[in-house]
Amino acid sequence: MGVPFFPAAANAVVSVCCPRVWRFITPATPELKPLRYPYPRSARLRRRAEFDRVRTEGKTLHGRYLRLGRLSGPPDGETRVGIITTRRLGNAVTRNRVRRRLREIARLHLPEFTAICWLVVVAKPEAAAASFADLKDEWLRLARRLSILPARS
Repeated sequence: MGVPFFPAAANAVVSVCCPRVWRFITPATPELKPLRYPYPRSARLRRRAEFDRVRTEGKTLHGRYLRLGRLSGPPDGETRVGIITTRRLGNAVTRNRVRRRLREIARLHLPEFTAICWLVVVAKPEAAAASFADLKDEWLRLARRLSILPARS
């Protein structure tokens, strides 16, 4: 996005989201749309029977912060992800923060999945204190071991 033009009289520093900048956005200003990776409801596991099926019929790997379960060849032929955060993680704020982080990690890497599968991510109590980078590293490591993502090149 280009730098907006400000008259010489306006020598104050103005952020891009400031209402004063809106005056300088013209129809000729190019609109930059960010690259989007959608994560619709249809890409999520929501029913208990689906979670139970992944647990009983699928393969599971454990890490320090997460447990990933994978079921290959689901009946609907669509890759779907389910996230479980139990009360052992902490209060609702903590559980929701961990859930948002895991959902963002899954959303970013969903286009890279090599196989159609159902994936269940269970957060362990240690995940509450983990940083986003720690959760992402572990998620990627476990996903590669489950052959969900391609091996590093």
